[in-house]
Amino acid sequence: MFLGTHTPKLDDKGRVILPAKFRQELEGGLVLTRGQERCIYVFSAREFERVHEQIRQAPLTSAGARDFLRLFLSGASNEQADSQHRITIPSNLRDYAGLGRELTVIGAGTRAEIWDTAAWNEYYAAKEADFASTTEEVIPGIF
Repeated sequence: MFLGTHTPKLDDKGRVILPAKFRQELEGGLVLTRGQERCIYVFSAREFERVHEQIRQAPLTSAGARDFLRLFLSGASNEQADSQHRITIPSNLRDYAGLGRELTVIGAGTRAEIWDTAAWNEYYAAKEADFASTTEEVIPGIF
């Protein structure tokens, strides 16, 4: 499970060092793809296969499902960490997420997310008040 908040830096070659807590889960390979809210989703290869299988279950007659599938998979990139635990973030994904040098990597359970730090701080500030007033309807049975 991916947990916590980390603040690595993006190097001049578009690489980032994976947080130590995430390395074991990602050692078999990983997939980067467009995330919602202009972040990058990071899945282990195994989890990405599971997510892809769920997406495949959507009917081809659904325009929304086709649109989601196209955008989600066309941005996907298989990656492998190097010996220094760095991964390269492809330029199309860096552009999509507006990544600068300062990054925030968060754990989101079955995936990690890579955010430009300024974008994360803005998102967090906007959503924190909503978090405090979350009701059971958002996630049934959690409280």
